[in-house]
Amino acid sequence: MPYHRITMTHFLLQEQRRKGASGSFTALMTDIIFACKMIAHEVNRGALAGNHGLAGSENVQGEDQKKLDVLANDIFMHMNALGGNYAGMASEELEDVHAVHGAADGKYLLLFDPLDGSSNIDVNISVGSIFSILRLPEGVNTIEEAAFLRKGVEQVAAGYALYGSSTMMVITTGNGVNGFTLDNNVGMFMLTHPDMKIPEDTKEFAINASRSRFWEPPVKRYVDECQAGKEGPRGKDFNMRWVASMVAEVHRILVRGGVFMYPADSENMKKGGKLRLMYEANPMAFIVEQAGGLATTGRGRIMDMAPTHLHQRVPVILGSRNEVERLDSYHAEFDGK
Repeated sequence: MPYHRITMTHFLLQEQRRKGASGSFTALMTDIIFACKMIAHEVNRGALAGNHGLAGSENVQGEDQKKLDVLANDIFMHMNALGGNYAGMASEELEDVHAVHGAADGKYLLLFDPLDGSSNIDVNISVGSIFSILRLPEGVNTIEEAAFLRKGVEQVAAGYALYGSSTMMVITTGNGVNGFTLDNNVGMFMLTHPDMKIPEDTKEFAINASRSRFWEPPVKRYVDECQAGKEGPRGKDFNMRWVASMVAEVHRILVRGGVFMYPADSENMKKGGKLRLMYEANPMAFIVEQAGGLATTGRGRIMDMAPTHLHQRVPVILGSRNEVERLDSYHAEFDGK
């Protein structure tokens, strides 16, 4: 029955009691919930509110910003500064870290991609927000980049909001993965997808096929084998998907399995890869691993990487365990290991 569902706030309170923790984590998650609800509202208004199109500016990555990129970033920054729970924040859209004024007691750091997949905005395809939470290191009083440069294994929590046919939030605090759907009638996220698990096997893969001319041999081998279907070495047919929104890709994998790839290739390798370690790869790797999947660069676990700078890029291969292991083995074979 819908009236027997658990709200996200109650779920967090239950987790807090179970761990014997203070209420600060529930409070800081509440700030994120409000931000995501506000962004969902603006995304849903779309062209009616004049939210489509370019903002006429570039972000720190050198990418053209959409109007909703800028608006979503402003919402995330404002709403998560109000509670005083965060000592500092870092956004994919901004070059430097942001110290939260008046948050002398803030014990956490927030990293976020305010609107992932924003190239889909004008064509009304799913977009989302991604976030990662770290503890402020002991003895740190000045909020600088170095405080954020921590391995993914040190994340306290991670999650994403998906703005699609319904608005969902999926989170992990290191104890499995749970999904919540926004009930617009009451304005609350309700637990609808408890204990999400990624199947170990799959018949789906997601990759940007327009970049096939740049792929390394291990990736090309894998995709060729999948496309060969029942008559090929895999002995089964595969479907290929590509949404150009990491949130949408990962959500599909959480719901029904699959593997997502934005690998190193001959064109992006000089940058380290395509996706950002701190804002995209680490939080998604945490979620995927907590759901029973794997997340690697093809040559090592993503969450074991020691970051060197805030906007570092990495190759990403994540999803169903057996497929990711296969891709890792192809890379190892190619590298002569």
